[in-house]
Formats: sequence, C-alpha cells, structure tokens
Amino acid sequence: ERIDIDETIKLLEEEKETTRSKTKKDRIIRRLKLLHSLKKNGIKPDWMVLRVLPVIPADLRPMVALDGGRFATSDLNDLYRRVINRNNRLKRLYALNAPEVITRNEKRMLQEAVDALIDNSSRSSKTVIAATGKKRQLKSLADILKGKQGRFRQNLLGKRIDYSGRSVIVVGPHLKIDQCGIPKKMALELFRPFVISKLINREYVHNIRSANRFIESDRPEVWDILEEVVADAYVLLNRAPTLHRLGIQAFRPVLIEGKAIQIHPMVCDAYNADFDGDQMAVHVPLTKEAKQEAAEIMLSVKNLLKPSHGGPVATPGKDVAWGAYYLSMTDGEPDEANLKSFSDPDEAKYAYEAGVIGLQQWIRVKLNDKILITTIGRIILNEQFPPEVEFVNEVMGKKQLAKIVQDTLEFHGPEYTANLLDDLKTLGFKYAEKSGFSWGMSELPDIPGKKEAIEEGNRRVMEVENFYAQGLLTQSERHTQIVKIWAEVKEKIADLAKNALKKGSSAYTMIDSGARGSWGQMTQMIGMIGLKASASGETIELPVKSSFKEGVDVLEFFISSHGQRKGLTDTALKTANAGYLTRRLVDVAQDVVIREEDCGNQEKIVITEKESEELGLSIYDRIVGRTAVDPIIMPGGRKVVVEAGEIITHEHIRILKSAKQPLQEASIRSIASCRVGNGLCQKCYGYDLAYNKPVELGTAVGIIAAQSIGEPGTQLTMRTFHTGGVAGKDITSGLPRVEELFEARIPKQKAIMTEVSGKVEIETAERSVVQVGTGKKMTDTRPGQKIVRIRYTAVEELSVPLGRGGKIKVKDGDKVKKGDVLGETADGEKVLSKVSGTVKTGKTTITITHDAKKVREYIIPQGYTLYVEDGDEVMAGDVLTEGHVELQALFKHKGKEAVEKYILKEIIGVYSSQGQKLNSKHLEVIIRQMFSRVRIINPGDTDLLPGEVVEKATLMEELEKVKAAGKKPAEYEELFLGITKVSLSTESWLSAASFQETARVLINAAVTGKVDKLNGLKENVIIGRLIPCGTGYKARFENEDKEEEVAVEVEEV
Repeated sequence: ERIDIDETIKLLEEEKETTRSKTKKDRIIRRLKLLHSLKKNGIKPDWMVLRVLPVIPADLRPMVALDGGRFATSDLNDLYRRVINRNNRLKRLYALNAPEVITRNEKRMLQEAVDALIDNSSRSSKTVIAATGKKRQLKSLADILKGKQGRFRQNLLGKRIDYSGRSVIVVGPHLKIDQCGIPKKMALELFRPFVISKLINREYVHNIRSANRFIESDRPEVWDILEEVVADAYVLLNRAPTLHRLGIQAFRPVLIEGKAIQIHPMVCDAYNADFDGDQMAVHVPLTKEAKQEAAEIMLSVKNLLKPSHGGPVATPGKDVAWGAYYLSMTDGEPDEANLKSFSDPDEAKYAYEAGVIGLQQWIRVKLNDKILITTIGRIILNEQFPPEVEFVNEVMGKKQLAKIVQDTLEFHGPEYTANLLDDLKTLGFKYAEKSGFSWGMSELPDIPGKKEAIEEGNRRVMEVENFYAQGLLTQSERHTQIVKIWAEVKEKIADLAKNALKKGSSAYTMIDSGARGSWGQMTQMIGMIGLKASASGETIELPVKSSFKEGVDVLEFFISSHGQRKGLTDTALKTANAGYLTRRLVDVAQDVVIREEDCGNQEKIVITEKESEELGLSIYDRIVGRTAVDPIIMPGGRKVVVEAGEIITHEHIRILKSAKQPLQEASIRSIASCRVGNGLCQKCYGYDLAYNKPVELGTAVGIIAAQSIGEPGTQLTMRTFHTGGVAGKDITSGLPRVEELFEARIPKQKAIMTEVSGKVEIETAERSVVQVGTGKKMTDTRPGQKIVRIRYTAVEELSVPLGRGGKIKVKDGDKVKKGDVLGETADGEKVLSKVSGTVKTGKTTITITHDAKKVREYIIPQGYTLYVEDGDEVMAGDVLTEGHVELQALFKHKGKEAVEKYILKEIIGVYSSQGQKLNSKHLEVIIRQMFSRVRIINPGDTDLLPGEVVEKATLMEELEKVKAAGKKPAEYEELFLGITKVSLSTESWLSAASFQETARVLINAAVTGKVDKLNGLKENVIIGRLIPCGTGYKARFENEDKEEEVAVEVEEV
C-alpha cells in the first residue's frame, strides 16, 4: 500500500537517465516495464499479497475410497491441508502471545506451505514430498498446467475422441484409391447410433435398449442396415506419428470380414506406412459440416500432391512399377525382317490371347496412321495413359510413371488421375503375378576382376605406408590417401558389379525399374562392402573386402558393427529431435494465415540461374507458382512471357524452357516483406503447392510450412562429423544444422567474418600467441597459421585540451591541416594540430574529426581454408574463411536479405543432400517470423514501453494511431530472433503458455493484465472455438462483414 506507482515511475525514470552501468539500467527498465503495465491495467501493488487463499472446486481434487477402508486423495488436498494446519497453529500462537522467534518461524513455514501449493517444483531447496512410502514430489497447481501431461497439452490441445477405433493395417489390392476396408465388427460399433436410429424408424424395435439387444443377437437385418448406413458415409484414417497433413485422410468405407483395416497400396507413401504390423486409427465425422469437409477437402483423391514440394505423393511404386516395367520389357533387339504385322492393336491383342505372340515379342502394328515396331505389352500399358500422351515406346519404370501421373494431374485434375492410378495398380499387380517373378542367390554372379582390383588396392596402400615410414607424409595425409584408394577400388568394383548382372534378370529389373533396392546395395551384395565409419564419424582405414554373398570374417564384422550400432541409437534419438523441431516451428508460424488478396508490396527477390545451380535446383522450379515483380522476357528474344504482377504458371515455364537459351534471372515477390500485419497476402505467397493453384484466403500457410520442414526432418542425419581429430572442426550437418539455423545460435565451426571494409593483406605467421595459465603471452613458432590484415579508413575524433585560461584560435567548423596552430595554453605555449580534419570547439577543448587509417587483424587457425587473396577489397560482413556464418553478425553488417539468402541456401542444401525436396516458400514463411519482432528504444507517445519486444503488426497499429493524432511516433530496432524466442514473445498468452515455460508466461500475463485477441489457431483450439483458417476463416470473416453491414443499416435508420 505504501508504493505510489506514479511517484516510483518518476524516480526510476530519473535514475535511468543518470545511471552509467548497463546491468543497473536493464534492471530499471524491467522494473519500469512492470510498473507501467500495473498502472495501465489498474492493478494495485497490494493485490500481490494474498489475504485470502482461493480453494479450487472439490471435483478437481477428488478423493476415492479404496478397498480396505483407506482413501486415495489428490496431492492438492495434502498441500491445502498443510496450509490450513500452519495457519491455525499461527492463530493459536498469536492468541497465546508466543515469543517472536516462534511466531516468525511459523510465518516462514506458512509462506512455504503456500509456495508449495502454488508451484512445488520451482522451489530449489525444499520441495514437499508425499508422506506415503514412495518418496515422490507432490503435484502442485503449476505442475497440473505445465508439460506434456499438463492441462494445456494433454486436455486442451489434444483430446480423446469418441466414435473411433484402431487396428492393424493390411493391403487392400482390390480397393479404389478413395476406399478403405473396415472390419464389419468395428463398423458396427462405430456407426452404432445410426444403426439404432434406422432400426427404430423401421419399427424393428421401439427403444434404444431393445435395439442394443437386437444388435447383440446378430440378426441379418442388422448387417443389411449397416451396409446402408456405410454406403454414403466417410471415415478418417490416421497413422501416428502425424507428421504432416497427409497423415489424416478421409475414405469411403467398404465392409470386410476379418479384424484388420485394409488400405489402398498407393496411399502408404503419404502415411509412411508399411504392413509389418503398423496400426491405424479410424474416426467417424458426425456433424453435417464435418462430413462435408471429409468429402470435399480430406478425401484421399483430393490429396494427391505433397504440400512440401508440389510433386505427386501417390505414385506407382514397388510391385506396380515392376509390373509396368515387365510389360514394357522386350526380348533383345528387333529383327525387322521376321516381324509379325497387325492392322490395329485389337488384332494384336487377339493374337496374344490366342498364344500366337509373346508379351515381350517385337511386332509391327498400325496405330493412329503410323506403323510402329513395338510389343503387345507396351500397347497394353499405353492404353491406360490419357489420350494426349504420345505412345511411349520404351521401358517404363517408376520415374517415367511418376512423370505421367504428375502431367495427368495438371491437365485432367484429381478425379481422372485417381482412376489412372487405380488402372495402373490393377494392371501392375496382374502382370507382376503373371510374370512368375522370383529371385535367389543363384542370380547373383561372382565378379570377374574383383580379386585383381583388391590386390591393386593393397599394393597402393603399401606404397603409402612406405612413404609414411620414410617421413614423407603426415599421419592425416596418410589416412586421407588410404581412404581415397579404397574408395576408388570400391567404385571400380561397383562398375564391374553393374556389368556382371544379367540385363533381364530379376535383380537387375528390380533396381532398374525403381521398384526396390539400389546399385549401392547391389555392390555390397556381390562386390565389396567397402569402408565403414566408426561411431565418431571417422572413416576406418581397413575396408570390408568381402561382399554379403561371400560373408564377412570376424574382424570385418567387428569393423561394421561400430557404425551400425551408432546408426541405431541415432535413429531412436532423431525421431524425438525432429518432432520437437516440428513443434517449435508450428508454434512460431501457427498464426500465419492468408488474410488479404494483395498487399501492394513491390520488394523483390532476384533469383538467378547461377544461385539456383549452387543449390542444386533449376531456376524454373524456384519461380513457378510465384508472383513476378518485373516482366519476364523470353530468353534471347523480346516477347514478354509473364507480365509484372502475374503468377508464373507451369504453362509459362514450358514456354520459357522451349527457348534456345536458358533463363538467367527473374524477380519475384518476397514473402519476408509482405505488408499484411499478422499473416500474408495471396500475391506474395503465390501457388498453394498442395493443389497447384493460387492460394485461397484463410489457408493456414504457417502450419503447412512447419509441417513441410518438420516431416522430412526424421529422414535427415543426426551426425556431427569429426574430421580426423582436428580440433574446432566439428562440421554440424543434418538435423542439428537446421536447428542451429532456425534457433539463430552461434555455430560450432564459426567462419571468420570481417567487421570492416578495406583492403586485404595476408601474412603467414611464424608466431602464434599462446595464452598460458598464468596469463603471460608466450611466442611459439608454428608455420601454417595465417594472419589476415585489413587496412581501412575510419572517422575518429581527437580532443585537444588547452587547460584553464587557454585561448582558442580557430572557429567552429574550420578545416585544419596537420601542424596548424589551434590555440595557446595559459602559459602562452602554442598548441599545434597533429592531424588534418574539421574543428569543433568547446570551452577549453578542441575536438578534431578526421579520417584515420587503421588496421584490423584476424588470426586464421590452422587448417582453415581462406576465401580471400592478397590485395582483395572486402566489405564489412564478408566471410574470410570456411565455416558457418554467425547469423546475428551477418544481420548487423549486411542486413535482412543477406541473412534470408544464407538460411535458404544452407537449409535447402541440408535437405537436398539427403534427397528431400523442399520448396523455399515454406522456409521463407518461417524466416519471416524470425524477423517479426521489434524492440522499442523510445516509445514516443505510444502505449508501448522502452525495451519491450513486440510484434511488428502491433507496432504498426500503434504508429498509425499516433500518426493520425499527429503525435510523436516510437523509435524501434528490428530484431532477428530464434524460433523459440519468437514463440515465447507472442502477443497471445494462451499460445505461449501452452508452448513452454507455462508458469512464467502465466505470471507475466496476470501481472501485466494481458488480453488475448484470439488471432492464432492454438488459442482458439484451447478455448474450443472454430479455428480462424480454412473453412473456419470463411465462417468467421464472412459473418463479421455481415455484422458490419447490419450495423451500418441500423445507424442509417
């Protein structure tokens, strides 16, 4: 009660201006922030002291009678009981006028009891432990809210659902792509209420109880009614872990016998499912809207494209691909003189059915007025393709089929493509079965020339060992050369292996069609297994010279086990890490929704052919589905292909590719600088990759981005490679590298970056300064270390004091040269200028601003590759050596665009090195969020506080208000934060509390009286409203428009 908020704020403001120490200033700013928010929200400081302790309702802290007359009780009851006991004891002590020592101790114990009730786990010293046998910690109020098992994540963000079931999945080869097989027993349980209502309607029974009995009695009428109910129903199938939105899809159920769920073989890729005992859950959509969404949005036919890169997700693979490959195979080269001829494909088919010609036998046939030399198999396969696809007269594997599926999707839409996929599936299975395909060890040949290749390797290794023994090579050079020799030997054997396999053999066709296996695996089976890595990631010099067919000896087995064990542990750890990264990404991007049509942003990213090649992508893949800022002109011509402001379509790309020269560069709209406050606009985002058409209003692009980046995360490697024991050169790659970038951490192997612009000089040092424990500097000569000096010019100020009674002889703003007289001291001594520059005069001092030539030195550690040469000109922020760039420094020196480009390049590099495609727009959405916070330096006349970190959108709203009122705007600086930091600094306290550090977030929200506007998705899920995206976006915003219209009409009346 004694604190006067206004008075304290005034005192602290004064103290903040006068204090010099940074830590003290930060503390004052924090206190001011708190006091300002207390004042703004009308909270009195004395409310912070509890006079009355609220007790939560009894059903949230239940007591259960156990057998044996005892009771099991909630921990909260224990904690409340301790508070009551101590409080009553304190009351008694006061009544007895006990000495102060005793009452003080009791007060402390009461305080501790209250603390334990509110948050037991955060108290460092004494946590309250249960009195029962298991000495476990009691769960306090805060513990009930936080963590994976807490109220937020367990009950509010994820709930258990009725009308659901789960079972093992098996393949359903007879199903269409939008169907799934549901066991009859399961379907009866899932659709029980619907069956009961029909039974009552048809007067088989009169009430629910008798209906249940009727169903239990297994009468045939029940199954007939179930068939009717299921006929127009949809069910959702989900396989955990749901890594992206294709992990839940809708299907039309088909009733089957047995107890396993059947799924279509081509949706396995989307679910990442296989049939080795995976389970799936079934859910029944109940409301009219839910059924409609299941049928129109979630149906598997509508989800044939992968949202992460826009390629088809359901493609013929495995046995279907092999079946098609078998159909299009031929027996040798055609002998044109002795070919059977047919007037049309039908005639050829009759001949095949009659057994006159073989499936892979060359024939001559007339097709569309052309005479083709082909096989009946190829004719049968080509009949499945859409009419505009030209006759494919070659062997078709998985790749070729995927291309046809993608083109069909683009030209004919999902329904047609679904039929194509089903036809291909049926055909592939049929002919794979007919082929009698099988294979065994006898198909794997011995490789002639393997022995010689290995002997040659041994001889070369001996040479290297001799050189090392003579001291001509260092240890690490010897290691590198031996590893290189064996890698070359393995490559040679791989070529031999490929040639040794018979062209038409089962093993060859399996690999060549893309159905299963790879040449790498084949080499290990019949050639040589090769070099193995140890657990630390170093390559072991001894190669495994045997193949799997020959079998490995004990030593070779031991060498192999090293890396394999590491691989297994990695896989187990990786899954959790990738899941956690996805969770943080979802949290940071969850409120990014398409909210406007066009924000009018003209900032552009220029995409060049050269840059795209470095990323291993084509320029066309990077610009398709984005909005062009400048017109794109036909390479080598003058014709405008894409107008400014138009979205680049696949049709445009085909026209550009047909030019004689490749496209050099194109400028597209940048997602990072879209002007929509909390979201994006359709033009900046471009195409929705999952549907290959412009993105719709209300699409939750943030969630899609997070899932697209997180889902392949499980496939990335976990390794930090140590390069042969060179300290400080741990190259972080794979998943940890992605995480390092998104969290904007200081990288492990940091590249040396120049902070100044100037000219480079390089000196190879003989001296390197080593700090010894005493702090003395020792000089140690070690060749190989380089020093990079950068000569630059900086503006400096030199102050010349004249002392008391001195006379100044120059005027303010005068230009002086070196040696000019500036003034006299009291003794009459002349003071000369030591530099040339501009003068600024004070009372008794003169300050000269001048250009100073300076040198900045960077010591380059041994083993680092230099990127600059003697005499190069460098700019601040340029990288001098190899290594990972520190993002904050890059942001400081080069700005936002440089950081964005760097992150894109690095992350796309990590994904593509693992063979994972990822469209850069998803990364741009996340990067936009990393730049979405600003720190207030001076709040001006806004309601913001100095030092506060706010969302850019909030700041812009405030600035517009102030601008309209003609007041002073705020000064601020843009921040670049890691994703966790961004998530915790969100305006929505509900979202932040459900993410991490629940107690801290809730305390801050309560003290500062925060209001949650429910803009994001998570906040709405928590309080159980429709989320404001997708169909929920339309419902919410169309209603708002209507309400506004109504309001206007009322005013007019």
